[in-house]
Amino acid sequence: MAPSRSETGLSLDPETIAAVDTDDLLADVVSLPEQLRDALWKVQSAQLDPWDSPGGLIVAGMGGSAIGGALARAMLGDHASRPILAARAYGLPPWTTSDTTVMCASYSGDTEETLACYEAAGVIGAPRVAVTSGGKLAQLARADGVPVIPVAGGFQPRAAVGYMTVAALEVAGLCGAGPRVGSEIDVAADHLEELVVEWGAGGADDSQSKTLARALHDSVPVVAGSTLTGPIAYRWKSQFNENAKIPAFSHELPELDHNAIAGWQGASSLGRFAAIFLDDSDTPPRVKQRIELTRELIGDQATDSFVIESRGQTAVERAFSLVLLGDFVSLYAAVLRGIDPTPVAVIEELKERLARELVPPLGPRAYGSPCNQERSDFRERPADTR
Repeated sequence: MAPSRSETGLSLDPETIAAVDTDDLLADVVSLPEQLRDALWKVQSAQLDPWDSPGGLIVAGMGGSAIGGALARAMLGDHASRPILAARAYGLPPWTTSDTTVMCASYSGDTEETLACYEAAGVIGAPRVAVTSGGKLAQLARADGVPVIPVAGGFQPRAAVGYMTVAALEVAGLCGAGPRVGSEIDVAADHLEELVVEWGAGGADDSQSKTLARALHDSVPVVAGSTLTGPIAYRWKSQFNENAKIPAFSHELPELDHNAIAGWQGASSLGRFAAIFLDDSDTPPRVKQRIELTRELIGDQATDSFVIESRGQTAVERAFSLVLLGDFVSLYAAVLRGIDPTPVAVIEELKERLARELVPPLGPRAYGSPCNQERSDFRERPADTR
């Protein structure tokens, strides 16, 4: 049994972390550098020849399997030459055409929303690529002659962020939506190895990761980002939700300053809310000014506020540095609460209850896909394990 919160106090030594993190999610977090290298090799093993997609790239996925597309788009930034968008739903955007590549990302291969997108893309004749560790998606893709980029098994879907992001970056390069960035990924992996030592369980007790986790203890994190750090803010929010099992929220600047900033006026009367601003060396000067002014204006309502800078040279390197830091901080936040970060019982219960409901056959029409047709050769509803 994991120690209680009163027993752990605010200790984050390796022994305390191991006693709470009984499923060893920490091992998945520290594997990020190796994930990047292995993911590059796995893309190469798929032996994909480049192709041209004038309509760009759609990354279809949910939860931890979807974040790679958003991170890839942010990392490519102005170097993306065509649209790179996400489909987090039971269908593809209505404007999707046969000129658009659809990358279907499902760690388990059994995510029902992603399977519906796979079917919809097939109906309209769009080029498809599957990224998965197995399941129905791998079975269907191989039967249809669709390329499969394999992902290593044994991870929580949210912990396979390196695999999913590299796959999205590489597919974007292969279909003409952006440049290939393999060398930048290799450099990022080397840099992350250094950060794993600095921020990991064996790192200093006053490391940035442990200090921030303690400062956020008993508060609701509200994370903000912009441009490169926008989707990373969402990643932090989601990791606090799933790892620490606490409410958390994310916003993007400058949009935050047109609505969410007003909500801070009542924050202190409702509870403890901490503001986190993820910054980057390439953040536009006007947005940097907004970060400072926003932090100042909400200061009397926030329990604390932090500006966290990315680290590294390239956009890939800097983005992954913040992803890694957020993964460590959210895991340590779970430890400080005496909660094993791995299980997500409420998500599993939701999936089990959905599986008991009678539903029509899985296909674009069944779930309201804009591609309003369905295939008759796929009738089973899979268990959604993301």
